[in-house]
Amino acid sequence: MREDHWRPIGPARHQLAEGARWHGGRLYYTDLLRGTLHAWDPARPGRVRTLADLGVPLGAAAPVAGRAGEWIAAAGDGIVRLGPTGPVRWLARPEAGADRPRRMNDAGCDPAGRFWATSMAADAAEGAGSLYRVDADGSVHRVLEGLTVPNGPVFAPDGTVLYLADSARGEITAHALDPATGELGAARPLVRLPERQGRPDGMAVDALGRLWVAAWGSGTVRCHAPDGRLLGASAVGTPHVSSVAFGGGRMFATTARHRLPEPDALAGAVLARRSEVAAPPAAAYRDGAGTRNGNIDESPLDRISYIAYVGLHQPPPVGGRTP
Repeated sequence: MREDHWRPIGPARHQLAEGARWHGGRLYYTDLLRGTLHAWDPARPGRVRTLADLGVPLGAAAPVAGRAGEWIAAAGDGIVRLGPTGPVRWLARPEAGADRPRRMNDAGCDPAGRFWATSMAADAAEGAGSLYRVDADGSVHRVLEGLTVPNGPVFAPDGTVLYLADSARGEITAHALDPATGELGAARPLVRLPERQGRPDGMAVDALGRLWVAAWGSGTVRCHAPDGRLLGASAVGTPHVSSVAFGGGRMFATTARHRLPEPDALAGAVLARRSEVAAPPAAAYRDGAGTRNGNIDESPLDRISYIAYVGLHQPPPVGGRTP
């Protein structure tokens, strides 16, 4: 892989850009600490739109299948539903009232449409994090405990493997996953990074099953085979790389100014470069009738305010997709 030609998609420099996802011909990502959701349309290069401002940390969001403009997100101390109208609604707040302040971190959907989200202690205390699974009926289940700074989760294209990074420990594990039930198998060590090579953060899986890893602190995106072997790396030009995604003939990397005493010119930018790598678009959450019929707590999220949803679910103009 070449190690140049990364360019910012716009002038914005975020404190902690995260959760890059390609969906419907657009790139979506969050500014985790500010709690904002953003969208970039390749038909309008240089312009990034702010879609929602939650006022609490927002790790990642996924679209809801069949419900235009609706999202499920890992935010604050739990899981929320965002829609084009009406209040933000909580599915669950599993980290509320914990023995120490905790927040949600990263999240994503498996190919079967279940939403998986991680949590961590606000001070990154050892072993205080968890992994949660949200099923089609809106029920939320803690499936792993004892994590520290969990990132991912991402999935093999056939949905039979879940990959999970623990950034604090410098490791990535693979878990057998039953696509039918969502049952998770035991952890299998896959990749371990010494600190000089960065800490594994957000990840993506391409159509060939290769694992792409944003290596926080090293300024690189790494590519690993399904068995963990390193296949290559690309330097992005700023140290804190936080997530990676593919779409529209590009590879994207989010970055951060967070914890950089003297941020460089690219720190906090969302970067892109041309890529021939094919990857599935972000999977959507597939909910059931139960979430519409009263399984959601409709109390509003503290300090929530919608910025814009106009055009969120409209297809890009003809010719808007990158060749």
